[in-house]
Amino acid sequence: MTITEVSKRYELTADTIRYYERIGLIPRVNRNKSGIRDFTEDDCRWVEFIKCMRGAGLSIEILTEYVNLFQEGSSTIKARKELLIEQRNQLADRIREMQETLDRLDKKIDGYEEIFLTKEEDLKR
Repeated sequence: MTITEVSKRYELTADTIRYYERIGLIPRVNRNKSGIRDFTEDDCRWVEFIKCMRGAGLSIEILTEYVNLFQEGSSTIKARKELLIEQRNQLADRIREMQETLDRLDKKIDGYEEIFLTKEEDLKR
């Protein structure tokens, strides 16, 4: 699969994918005889994983640390799991905060409807 195909599949720019490869977030992608990147399904799974984690708010630094640990092998399983648990807890906190904000906005919006309905009723009198 070419970088253009991967880019379309995951809705990332080719530059972003090249950047992720350059800094080691995705493993080095093999190239065909013409020097064009030839992504395998394993490469695509890495792109998908990194995109998902970035979308969840994980920093490049944390992801780099995770990938480096992954490349060290099974002796780092515990460290990788702890890193993911810590990130999960931070994400859960952000989700709670966002839910509180959403709830507050919903109340504010509902309040506007009540105010306008009251004003309309006053105009009918």
